[in-house]
Amino acid sequence: MDMNRNFTAICAALLMCAFLIVFYVSPKLAKSTVAFAENSDGKVIYLTFDDGPSDRVTPKILDVLKEEAVKATFFIVGKHAETRKYILKREFEEGHTIAIHSYSHNYSEIYSSPESLLADIDKCNKIIEEITGERSSLYRFPGGSYGLSSSLINTISQHGYRYVDWNASTRDAEIYGATPDQLYKAAVTTPANSNYIVMLAHDTTTKSATADALKDIIRYYKKQGYTFRAF
Repeated sequence: MDMNRNFTAICAALLMCAFLIVFYVSPKLAKSTVAFAENSDGKVIYLTFDDGPSDRVTPKILDVLKEEAVKATFFIVGKHAETRKYILKREFEEGHTIAIHSYSHNYSEIYSSPESLLADIDKCNKIIEEITGERSSLYRFPGGSYGLSSSLINTISQHGYRYVDWNASTRDAEIYGATPDQLYKAAVTTPANSNYIVMLAHDTTTKSATADALKDIIRYYKKQGYTFRAF
């Protein structure tokens, strides 16, 4: 009997520890939930676009966002932005968030050391500062943070940056030759958290289908009662 009681007590203690650990490693999500408590149902979606800007696709995306009165976050690639600063200016003037993705988007180069990562970020940030007058503190790791070394991830927070991954995707970087309908279906079925969605999409030259699917994606989430926000 005593052994059973001891075993039960140990299991309860382990369960409590597991709960505390899960809660502790998820402070960003917990804070986000509290921050959006003013919404009647708490459902929030962030549209995020990586790897731009491009002359062909980004303006189309901006047109849809303007028509639908939705703000988004653009994680830019500096080398693409250098000759398209007018697009960044439009993003900024229309109230969207311009954030750092990379300057080179060369994995082997930027992930070779913490110093290389910071140098790449700084080079991209100088372009953002030139257009907006401010440096961005918002970052998205090329490829996402999953699987990266703790030294690289810690470098970001230690230097005052906040990084953003995603929990839903249009899959426009995965499906070759995707149709707008395929991207729409992915966007409405992949969210891992139904109340707090960070949607991954891209606005590079080859992503015309993303721009074509965007209006339907936005209207779907509006009908579901979501509030659209930019970081």
